[in-house]
Amino acid sequence: MPMLQFAMRCPFCASRETRVLDKRDSEEFASTRRRRECLMCGGRFTTYERPEITTLMVEKKDKRRQPFDRAKLRASIQTACTKRPISAETIERMVDQIDATLRGRDVLEVSSHAIGDLVVEKLRAVDQVAYIRFASVYRAFADVSSFEDELRKLLKT
Repeated sequence: MPMLQFAMRCPFCASRETRVLDKRDSEEFASTRRRRECLMCGGRFTTYERPEITTLMVEKKDKRRQPFDRAKLRASIQTACTKRPISAETIERMVDQIDATLRGRDVLEVSSHAIGDLVVEKLRAVDQVAYIRFASVYRAFADVSSFEDELRKLLKT
């Protein structure tokens, strides 16, 4: 049964009395398409609803700031997972979880260190080799002994 809506103005007569005839979500749930009908003039029109997402900024080690980039996060995880038995779906799920965790913090800025910690945590649970690969770059091991220390920690868990 179509719902009566009072917030959307008809583009033909400016009436606020419209009803939704059909509602469809996009495949990625990035937007919702609604087909509407004005109860005053009978005009039909389509509206699209998209979530408004604030830009999350990342503070780099050198204090520069740049917008959070999911593609860059995905690429760094994919690099660590190269030639490992980790599916693209698993990588995408990690990216989604990290993104959701960051946006769930209700802050507009996050440190690159915090993102790295989340990636390390996710990779440690998925694949030890990918974890060590990422950690070796992320933690910038100064020498072999610091690398060995990280391996010892991994073997203890």
